[in-house]
Amino acid sequence: MELQTLKDLYIHELKDLYSAEKQLTKALPKMAKAATSDRLADGFRMHLDQTEEHVNRLEQILESQDASTRGAKCKGMEGLIEE
Repeated sequence: MELQTLKDLYIHELKDLYSAEKQLTKALPKMAKAATSDRLADGFRMHLDQTEEHVNRLEQILESQDASTRGAKCKGMEGLIEE
């Protein structure tokens, strides 16, 4: 996507955030399952609830801007999850 305007940049960044949050919704349950303490697992589950709210908000914002959620995969989050 070629960024011509500030709105293009805004949409691009929203899609990047959306990708990061979607990746987290897949990773957090695995992290909770692998956690070595109940408190840590609970923290991951609580973070998952918050992350799902973020995904919903980003979907609403993108829809209000007549933009789809499709975009490039967030490489930063992908790298963090691989760690």
